[in-house]
Amino acid sequence: MTSASIPPEAAINSGAAPEGNWIVYDGDCPFCKNYMRLNKLKETIGPVRIVNARSGGAEVEYIKTQGLDLDEGMAMYYEGQLYHGGDCLNMMALLSSDSGAFNRLSAWVFRSKTRARALYPTLKCGRNMALRVLGRSKISGEKF
Repeated sequence: MTSASIPPEAAINSGAAPEGNWIVYDGDCPFCKNYMRLNKLKETIGPVRIVNARSGGAEVEYIKTQGLDLDEGMAMYYEGQLYHGGDCLNMMALLSSDSGAFNRLSAWVFRSKTRARALYPTLKCGRNMALRVLGRSKISGEKF
């Protein structure tokens, strides 16, 4: 049995990646939430689970077993490969539809791996400032 065929609930105990394609983001971050709402990824790659990191679950646990910190960046699991932070945004841009102004702009900015990696720390800083202003904690529960 490959890791791609393990249902999410079984993957928690197996250490394998939950099946399918999925993205884990910070549902308390207004920027992250709107990015996920406006992104047209499902139009191009088909079914993809969108998971709020604060809700936990097999996807979040799997990311932790891989040594990645969701307070440092969102994550995407696509066709057996895990992407994090700027690499995640880059892959999402490469796979997303060009329909609509938002997706065209996102594609232009983030389809370059160099730009995605360079801009991600600034985006993360904006996320952290927004969460602080809104009185929310980090995904880990730690206060700002």
